[in-house]
Amino acid sequence: MIQLFQFFGAAPCSGGDFLGFPKWYKYLEGVTVEGTTLCSPRLSGLNDIYLILAAIIEVLLRIAALLAVGYIIFGGIEYLMSQGEGEKTAQARKTITNALIGLVISISAAAVVAFFARTVGS
Repeated sequence: MIQLFQFFGAAPCSGGDFLGFPKWYKYLEGVTVEGTTLCSPRLSGLNDIYLILAAIIEVLLRIAALLAVGYIIFGGIEYLMSQGEGEKTAQARKTITNALIGLVISISAAAVVAFFARTVGS
């Protein structure tokens, strides 16, 4: 029976997430067949919709964090290329500061969403 589920893509959980992003069914319980829990999400109620939304929001927040890191790098390159010109240096510092604020907000929000999802999921 397990081979049938594995044939249709419900293989046992193995491996990590793609680029560190959680799967949309991260907080859902898996289907249990013959004592083995498979990575096939089981929807059992309205709370499961909230858990799916939490996983999707967590993915979006992680993307926002990656974009913020990209802006930090961009601001650093702008700072290096400003060659001491006051206006360009100030703009580069502003870019780095805003990106750092965005990074802190996105990491904090992802932690809150993960806490909420674990609380609702248990």
